[in-house]
Amino acid sequence: MVRDWSTVSEFSIAKLRIMRAWLAALLIAASMWGAGPKADVALIIQRSVAANKRDWLAAPGYNYLERDRTPSGTRTYQVLMILGSPYQKLVAVNGKTLPPAAQAEEQGMLDQTIARRRNESSGERFERLADYRKDRQRDRQLLDQLVQAFDFSLLGRQRVGQRTVYVLQATPRPGYVPPNLETRVLTGMRGKLWIDTRTFQWVKVEAEVIHPVWIAGFLARVDPGTRFALEYGPVSDDVWLPKHFVMKSRAKVLFLIPRRNQADESYFGYQRAAQPSSD
Repeated sequence: MVRDWSTVSEFSIAKLRIMRAWLAALLIAASMWGAGPKADVALIIQRSVAANKRDWLAAPGYNYLERDRTPSGTRTYQVLMILGSPYQKLVAVNGKTLPPAAQAEEQGMLDQTIARRRNESSGERFERLADYRKDRQRDRQLLDQLVQAFDFSLLGRQRVGQRTVYVLQATPRPGYVPPNLETRVLTGMRGKLWIDTRTFQWVKVEAEVIHPVWIAGFLARVDPGTRFALEYGPVSDDVWLPKHFVMKSRAKVLFLIPRRNQADESYFGYQRAAQPSSD
């Protein structure tokens, strides 16, 4: 990830948006089911929808640490909510704390960012927050369009660590007609969801692309072989937030140029932000 949320590339945001949209659809689609053989699944999902919404609303109120793993090593960032949007401060490389000179440089950039945000005009602040909030709000805005995207089945219960979870399978629903480009990506994905049987919060989500998925208009395509997994854990008595994200993607940009990306990110050390943001 980059330091300032507003500088994330459009292509990277689009890929992450597909994943988050799929996760949102995974919950909301099943919540619309009625009674009958699927009633147990519907009840599980309905309660999980409520828990997930609480976690989603709470997330901007936390600072945390993020460790990004790459083929060349690891980089650890302190992610801070500063006047409504995130900022990343590099704190360690390959598990070693930065030397004093590098620490001073990082602190200097953070101080400059705080000063700039405190002194920005109302228009500048609106523009900065818009990029961050737009990405978060997009998930919620799409919900009404995504309720028909998947069929769900309850595979059973499992033990994951100290927790008992429901395991659900999600597959594209035959005949689903997406109304726009963003919802079209759901037709190419399938996955599984593990839900805690006591709190009904997510423990783990896995998904894979089984048909080509267009993103960023028609400039890029995510191909089969793209997979991701996202794990969650409790950060307080009633809030669960991400703790590990792994993604391997296969894509083509401008129809021709192959691109393979991967991510391995861990999130930990959650603490309440001094200035929590609200959407």
